[in-house]
Amino acid sequence: MSTLPNVRKSAGLISSQAGRSLRDLVLENPAAAPVFETFSLDYCCGGSQTLAEACQSANLSSEDVIARLEQCDPGIPQKDWRGEPLSDLAQYIVDKHHAFTRSEIARLQDLIAKVISVHGGNHPELSSVRMILESVAEEMRQHMWKEENILFPHIARMEEAARIRRRPPQSPFGTVQNPVAMMIMEHDAAGQAFQKMREITSNYAVPQDGCASYRALYQALPELAADLHQHIHLENNILFPRAIELEGQWS
Repeated sequence: MSTLPNVRKSAGLISSQAGRSLRDLVLENPAAAPVFETFSLDYCCGGSQTLAEACQSANLSSEDVIARLEQCDPGIPQKDWRGEPLSDLAQYIVDKHHAFTRSEIARLQDLIAKVISVHGGNHPELSSVRMILESVAEEMRQHMWKEENILFPHIARMEEAARIRRRPPQSPFGTVQNPVAMMIMEHDAAGQAFQKMREITSNYAVPQDGCASYRALYQALPELAADLHQHIHLENNILFPRAIELEGQWS
């Protein structure tokens, strides 16, 4: 019996997947996110690029990535936020991702100071990592404050106004697209900062003389980056587009 039809079917599936955006692949299957993290494919800030485009830019085989996607374990079912209230999604982001970012950055600031005190002389790149981390800490502090105190409450007021069929109160920033654009720019900057840390550390490779604290630091930094990617994905690809669409209903 000829296997040609199966080969064509498989090729068609690969072509179909490769032509889809990273954002849509993660929206439909959250288990795809860890796979993209493994291959360092940006599904949050760069989520609009297709899988084929992202693989080409990273010099990766799209077939290899798709094969890994097909093998990934979906794990515990995750909530599909595309149809949930925006206020619930915003609160989830604050409770899960903002809280983790604050506590983890504070912990890593202490940890990297300890590592530098022991290994800084032999590994000057640690000072660069520390500078980047301090910059991210300050930028994220301001970024999360603006979301929690200005943007998210406004989105909640828009949603409540839509629920009771009343026009939402005017905002101090005009259209919601203005703060959204600023938040996306800041997301891009944070993503680039973590990419720079990955390059400086040769993909977080612990040197031979690295101690347990050194290993803990280089394990925690990519974990923080992965959580940030999830955080940005929920905002860039779900919360913000839906908020803009909601506002557009009043135009």
